[in-house]
Amino acid sequence: MQGAERIVNSALREFGRLDILINNAGNVRPGNIYEMNEYDWDRVIQTHLKGAFAMIRFASPIFCQQGSGVIINTGSESGLGHATMANYSAAKEGVVGLTRSVARELGRFGVRCNAIRPRALTQSVQNLGQTAFRQSQSLERALGKYALGNRGNVRTSGGPEHVAPLVIWLCTEAAKNVNGRTFFVSGDEIGLFSEPDLVCSMSREGGWDLDALDDYAHDRLVADLNDDFGLEGYPELKKFG
Repeated sequence: MQGAERIVNSALREFGRLDILINNAGNVRPGNIYEMNEYDWDRVIQTHLKGAFAMIRFASPIFCQQGSGVIINTGSESGLGHATMANYSAAKEGVVGLTRSVARELGRFGVRCNAIRPRALTQSVQNLGQTAFRQSQSLERALGKYALGNRGNVRTSGGPEHVAPLVIWLCTEAAKNVNGRTFFVSGDEIGLFSEPDLVCSMSREGGWDLDALDDYAHDRLVADLNDDFGLEGYPELKKFG
């Protein structure tokens, strides 16, 4: 917290004002969740999530007072679920949740807060070394069908220099109405992530108990089997469960 306060004060001393905050500090300590120690968990959470909070904590009063300011937080696709990277995934998805909350809270003061999920070969990744990478699951494999991958002639690999233009653009007046959103950026491609949505819901008078949930799950399974495999002609399979 003291370090964050010093950074903000140094910016004010050098430039006389504060307009943009980009939270980009990070570290990686991969490992199986059943072997991960407290130190590796805390160090990653503190750097990514608490670090972003600390910087916003001391920059936001200045932004609110002047009625303007832009905050860009660095998340990751790993936040979508990345085996052997539980500390990193939790920290990065926490950053996205922090982004949404800050955007809603500070938007009334004219302050914007957005997040990026970049994919780039950074120095920290290179420094991690091949031994550590062998202990972790690749992002592409972890994300499975949710991985963006390479589509057509769109090249999605690249370095930090391919990420910077979008970050800068989000800080300009051209993006003045963009707040609380999360972007993908890598190589030749940029994209906008959807926001979490309740895909379906159901209600039952008096609430749900275990029997009611079991009955619904059984009926839903049978319906899915019928739809997916055309089991209308196999009544014996309809009794499955």
